[in-house]
Amino acid sequence: MTDQNKNQKTNAMTVDVEDYFQVGAFENDISRDDWDDLPCRVEQNVHRILAMFDDFDVKATFFTLGWVAQRYPALVREIVDNGHELASHGMSHRRVSDQNAEEFRADISASKKLLEDVGGVAVKGYRAASFSIGEDNLWALNELAEAGFDYSSSIYPIKHDHYGMPSAPRFAFRPIKDQNFLEMPVTTVDVMGRKIPCGGGGYFRLLPYQISKMAMKRVNKKDKQACIFYFHPWEIDPGQPKQEQAGLKSRFRHYTNLQVMEDKLRKALGDFEWDRMDKIFL
Repeated sequence: MTDQNKNQKTNAMTVDVEDYFQVGAFENDISRDDWDDLPCRVEQNVHRILAMFDDFDVKATFFTLGWVAQRYPALVREIVDNGHELASHGMSHRRVSDQNAEEFRADISASKKLLEDVGGVAVKGYRAASFSIGEDNLWALNELAEAGFDYSSSIYPIKHDHYGMPSAPRFAFRPIKDQNFLEMPVTTVDVMGRKIPCGGGGYFRLLPYQISKMAMKRVNKKDKQACIFYFHPWEIDPGQPKQEQAGLKSRFRHYTNLQVMEDKLRKALGDFEWDRMDKIFL
């Protein structure tokens, strides 16, 4: 980080550890029964991410699928050994909105135990697949608190065709009365009263970097809040197998600007100060 950035807010860098065939955009095109037969690229991509974070002396939070931890336990230990926070992304990338309370309780409990056993550290945080906690299933936050999680980052306070809760607060809040459990929405910037995404993911890939940089700086300076930024390992992997059977919209969302994502991430890593979720908010 340069001297001119030393007085900036520290923002939260997060990675949703899943492979290219597990994303919500392809859930109707790739059967879960085929996952074990597809070429995995998550391990090599996480290694690249770890090296990139080392280049900038950045620590981050890795919301990791139990499915990944079962198959790549050494990768999970490497994440922990490098000083990053290990958190849960559920067992197998099922949307919370597709589960009832009993199914969700079993999923989050299994993923927490597995990650803690493999990583040897306490797992405090959770992020729902496809930000699938919203107004219709806020009961899930109570389940997370009961399961021993300290925080969730599962609500995106925007309007989107697959997810979103526009009525949610823009910044960290306590959704359960008399409990310290936190929900930490992915960051948005207020533009004329409208919440505009500026927390990474596809929006970061699609928009010119200077727009994202300006939006995040505005959150830091005007709102005086830390940004919560996220991306996926497959987003730095333009060589991943192409899913030609998927619809045009899904392919556009998934593949656009993969070839420039790492360069943009490196700019963001250098232009802002970053740390783990637990170090910033807990």
